[in-house]
Amino acid sequence: MKKGFLVTLVAIIVAFGSLAQAQQTAKVWKIGALVSSTKSINAPREQGLRQGLRDLGYEEGKNIVLEYRYAEGKFERLPDLAAELVRMNVDVIVAGGTRVTVAAREATRTIPIVVEGVGSLREAGLISTHSNPGGNVTGVSRISPDFFGKRLSLLKEAVPKAFRAAALFTSDNPSYEARVKEMDLGVRALGMKLQPLVVKTVNDFDSAFKAAAKEQADTLLVMPDALFHSHPERIVALATKNKLPTMYDRVDFVEAGGLMSYGVSLPELSRQAAWYVVQILKGAKPSELSLVEPIQSKFTINLKAAQQIGLTLPSPVVMKADKVIK
Repeated sequence: MKKGFLVTLVAIIVAFGSLAQAQQTAKVWKIGALVSSTKSINAPREQGLRQGLRDLGYEEGKNIVLEYRYAEGKFERLPDLAAELVRMNVDVIVAGGTRVTVAAREATRTIPIVVEGVGSLREAGLISTHSNPGGNVTGVSRISPDFFGKRLSLLKEAVPKAFRAAALFTSDNPSYEARVKEMDLGVRALGMKLQPLVVKTVNDFDSAFKAAAKEQADTLLVMPDALFHSHPERIVALATKNKLPTMYDRVDFVEAGGLMSYGVSLPELSRQAAWYVVQILKGAKPSELSLVEPIQSKFTINLKAAQQIGLTLPSPVVMKADKVIK
């Protein structure tokens, strides 16, 4: 009887062990994603994140659930959408953009937040340093050290006689003041003069471009900001209407008819962010995961856009482009 009892006991232990293992294997992680723009605009980044997760063995319908929330350009909705994800008790929140990350951080200091390309983390008080984030925010930075200088120099090469460089800013961006100073120094180094065009909402776009025309701006740089990223067609149309050679930070502006862009691949940043998500799901602390900076940016030119504004781009500039849209 003792032998039979022991056999039964071992069988029970093995059964419970198998059940526990099965439960662990069946764990489905809930990943929240907060987006400032629309589903269609964010589609390439969404695809990049999903691909990155799949490459690491995490796929919807198997071991993860993705919960996306879109503000659709209405930034006042971000706090409520972030709070909604927190109430859903997601295991991690993925955020793209400074405004989005700020909203997520204000909603929670405990749920890990992974950024998929954000450029003003320190200015917004979201991290201590890139190597030691120190809180619940980590992930992939968006802006490399040479980002702004390179954009300026390429625009100057494209329009060699340009003197007045307008730059489109939003005063709500945490890095606004620092970026204005940085751009002013860069513009002066090229023998040009900066004209800041400061807006707060999409309703300010028309007046900003009128101000650029009044001061006879030769070129325009659109600074990285969720407000501009949510309205690429509107900005491109205004730049074309005013025949203003414009440098953007994202290729979707150029695909929408803009002149040129210099920046990183957003889908690639989202794919890299998936690694951070997986490390956190495996038990890593975001405070201990160093952020990475992009190592490669791509230069894109739209020759049709140049023709529309009556600009002939120098051959050396065109030859530098990674992609030319004809």
